[in-house]
Amino acid sequence: MKKINWGIIGLGNIAKSFSEGFFEANNSKLLAVSSLNQQKQNFFKQKFKIDEKFIFKNYEDLLDCDDIDIVYVTLPNNFHYRWIDKCIEKNKNILVEKPAFIYEENAKNIYKKIQNKNLFFSEGYAYRFNPLIHKLIEIIKNEELGKMISMKSNFCKNILTKKKFLFFEKKRKIDENSRLFNKQLGGGCILDLGCYPISLTLLLASLFRDLNINNFKLKNIKKQIGITNVEIDAEIEVIFENGFTSKVKSSFINPIGSDTIILFEKGYIKIKNTWTGETEILKFKNGKKELFKNNVNRNIYSYEIVEVSKSILENRNKPYFPGTNINETVLNTKILESWLNA
Repeated sequence: MKKINWGIIGLGNIAKSFSEGFFEANNSKLLAVSSLNQQKQNFFKQKFKIDEKFIFKNYEDLLDCDDIDIVYVTLPNNFHYRWIDKCIEKNKNILVEKPAFIYEENAKNIYKKIQNKNLFFSEGYAYRFNPLIHKLIEIIKNEELGKMISMKSNFCKNILTKKKFLFFEKKRKIDENSRLFNKQLGGGCILDLGCYPISLTLLLASLFRDLNINNFKLKNIKKQIGITNVEIDAEIEVIFENGFTSKVKSSFINPIGSDTIILFEKGYIKIKNTWTGETEILKFKNGKKELFKNNVNRNIYSYEIVEVSKSILENRNKPYFPGTNINETVLNTKILESWLNA
């Protein structure tokens, strides 16, 4: 079987977790990596058995490597646009870690360039390839519970205080240079976490027949700004022209988790741990509960790697549904930027 050769620029925690997915992907190979940090270079070389000649000390050299079919960009948010643009210059297919862009204008520019080059592009929302998301889509399309009315989706965690000890909480020391808390790097809970439930909102809204998901209103926007001038708690409500409503919350201070509830005419669905491989779907109808769980304990990124590689092998410039395409990325960026600037 022919395999797609991957290169990764930026070797942070996400890159490590993602790369472990190659152990379970039979149509793909992690061929090359690039980092400015020699310790990270050595770690990836040893753990993922990468040949020395494919360990690059700068990103440009990796992009110049003819053996690489697709580049996964996992740099901090503020660097995405520049290096996506560089990938296009070098005719490389692209997967970029979420959120792809901070500004809608940048997303639109890349949209135009991608069309002209006919390159593959997708934004890295791995949850989209979770088999349970496919099951969710099937339930919605079959209208087992009737039509969707509304949804509420969270991605919240407490990363600003330490665990309670004798009923007291202690504030963690904030590293202002961390990408999470540095505004110049695209930090804050909206871009880091809020992008996920906004992405799910757009996915579910797209399942309505004859609904133009470009037409929506944003209401009830709330933000709490932390000491480094990035938001640490935020809420928004997205209302579509057919009345479908999505309430979204992201937070660095509220440990309520990452569940989603979808209300239908004849019942509701609760998705536990929406964004991970440990997802569970509970369907409630007429007082009866039905539970769906993944039967295979598998790295969630491996699903994404396999499907993206399949698309490239078939000369597609976008992933199969429900993967995120460039049109949806532009819309997602528009909502995030409006939320940030409200």
